[in-house]
Amino acid sequence: MKKKSSFSTQGQRADIGDLKIYRILANRYADAVGPFVFLDHIVPTIQTRVNKEGTGAHPHRGIATLTYILNGEDEHFDSAGNYAMVHSGGIQWMKAGNGIIHDETLNYDSRTDSKMVHAFQFWINLPAKEKAEKPEYLAIEGNKVPYKDLPEGTGWIKVVAGSFDELSSAIPNYSEQFLYHIHLEPGASFTTDFAEKLEVAAYLPVLPATINDEKFNAGEFIEFDRKAGSIKLENDNQEAGDFLLFGGETYQESIYAEGPFVMNSKLDIAIAYRDFYNGDYGNIDYEKQRLKIL
Repeated sequence: MKKKSSFSTQGQRADIGDLKIYRILANRYADAVGPFVFLDHIVPTIQTRVNKEGTGAHPHRGIATLTYILNGEDEHFDSAGNYAMVHSGGIQWMKAGNGIIHDETLNYDSRTDSKMVHAFQFWINLPAKEKAEKPEYLAIEGNKVPYKDLPEGTGWIKVVAGSFDELSSAIPNYSEQFLYHIHLEPGASFTTDFAEKLEVAAYLPVLPATINDEKFNAGEFIEFDRKAGSIKLENDNQEAGDFLLFGGETYQESIYAEGPFVMNSKLDIAIAYRDFYNGDYGNIDYEKQRLKIL
């Protein structure tokens, strides 16, 4: 049985500097899909000048951030001393835990001739016990992201988070979660099954497509019912197209989100702000961190 769509919606503009961004989640219909409580889509753009300012240093607590770079290179700094540059196809993952300050700068990939930048940033809500733990960090280059070709040359799948068949992502799982990038050739389709009660959403970043016999536009976020069933993706276009499928088990604890913090109570939010203003999250030493790589 095919899963039925519950709703679909478009994102809202949330640009940062020269980066054109659509905020897809949270939206007017959904605050979360499984453990995912946030999704920004940095839409495909030809970059005409180098972005030196980045997003600006800012705090997080109670979540893990996951930046998936389709095109470009993403430079990461944080107040725990972590630094990395990840290129097209790669992932930056940071567990904010009990508090951290980070900064990211997205530019075109210096290793290629392309000036294209295109990326996604997700926030993954942590269980309460993980919100109290120390920050962690993981950088994964594109050739280390689990990948396999689909049958008969119809496309491929990358497992950014969670597992699919024999593929498992290195991103830690604190609850059942999945984030798949499916690439389909013109006229191709892909079908996968989901267990009951799993929350599942699809996102069409660039092209329209048909999902479970319904036509959706480019830029649409679609959430599905929680009954066991299948999702069939069909690329009706004359060019190859991309799909994101993501979600997981329902988050069982209370959720209070404000600004860069996602906690379990209003008191927790107040404490997160207090600790930040007290300087407990530390500071970023940009030059020292860059020297670690040189």
